[in-house]
Amino acid sequence: ACCHNPTGFDLSREQWDQVLEVVQARKLLPLIDFAYQGFGDGLEEDAYGVRLLAENVDEAIITSSCSKNFGIYCERTGCLILIAKDEESMLDVRSQAAITARENYSNPPAHGGAVVIDILEDDTLRGEWQSELTEMRERINGLRRDFVEALKPYGLDEQFAFIAEQRGMFSYTGLSPEQVDRLRDEFGIYMVRSGRANVAGFSTENLPYVAKAIATVVKG
Repeated sequence: ACCHNPTGFDLSREQWDQVLEVVQARKLLPLIDFAYQGFGDGLEEDAYGVRLLAENVDEAIITSSCSKNFGIYCERTGCLILIAKDEESMLDVRSQAAITARENYSNPPAHGGAVVIDILEDDTLRGEWQSELTEMRERINGLRRDFVEALKPYGLDEQFAFIAEQRGMFSYTGLSPEQVDRLRDEFGIYMVRSGRANVAGFSTENLPYVAKAIATVVKG
């Protein structure tokens, strides 16, 4: 839905409109992974594609996670939202969902869900959460821009300009496996060999070092 993992590339609203047209024309069942709400452009903005499909198709599956935006990884929390075209269809879907839940975990832990409910139902706590989420989102988006700016002295800002345009915690850097290996072995900078990097791991302090190291392996 937003903050695509692992690429960092998100669809524009115009592209979401095109996706809806394809889904409707081909009578597809969309499954929307909504794991990073609030990390892209905002809580409301990030929900555009989800709401567009939910309001304009007969059936949809939405998986929404609170593990990231509430920071409760130890108490994994989220919800499965199922949309059916009518009441009769929903009764069938509910019965199958209940069977699946029973076979998988029967009674899931309730602690994480209770935390989320307490926050969302209290105006003060909800405001604090939204403020902290905004701070985290602005930090990540700012680091994306700073990363590109840090590469400017090496003439690589245009080559990596896409990083500033992407959203979320992750991005494909375009670095080759061999370049990633050099970053690890020569500079102690780690990412998976596909070139996927966790942008949240950047900091104002380490960006100059990271930029110099990347310039070395790209130009060397």
